[in-house]
Amino acid sequence: MGIEIEKKFTIKELPNDLSTFPHHIIEQGYLNVSPAVRVRREDDNYYMTYKGSGPAKDGGIGKVEYNMPLDAESYANLVKKCDGNIIKKTRYLLPLNEDAFDSEFLSANPTIGPAIKTGDIKIELDVFDAPFFGRYLAEVEFPNEESASAYHAASWFLRDVTGDYHYSNSYMSTESL
Repeated sequence: MGIEIEKKFTIKELPNDLSTFPHHIIEQGYLNVSPAVRVRREDDNYYMTYKGSGPAKDGGIGKVEYNMPLDAESYANLVKKCDGNIIKKTRYLLPLNEDAFDSEFLSANPTIGPAIKTGDIKIELDVFDAPFFGRYLAEVEFPNEESASAYHAASWFLRDVTGDYHYSNSYMSTESL
């Protein structure tokens, strides 16, 4: 079990040459939305995830998250039991924007620079398929809340929607279309 610390953004425009970046094909459905219990296929990997319905015990933006591996047959059986919309998207993995952190922050936090270089901190851009075609969301996961607070959004991001449940995949699964 871990804590997921992420910020989520709407975007102004898609980055150029998006198809040149690594990506995953994702399909997921929700067995429950609060707390979130979802099943996901990511390329040829399958798992069930539990996400707590509120911030971690310390009251910050992090949420408890636990992943359990599944096989393809288990996923296929469980996804049939999901309520609402099945979400399909392509997740592009983009390098973090160069101006993400002030040099003073990077100097005071020497593990952040290497995490950016290795891609441990990156932008995950979700490009949704039908029935949500035309919807795009970017997420950045951080190792701690201090780095999340110090982060400067990429210039192609539009609005910080962290914590707004309307932008959660679990909410999207319940939307009437």
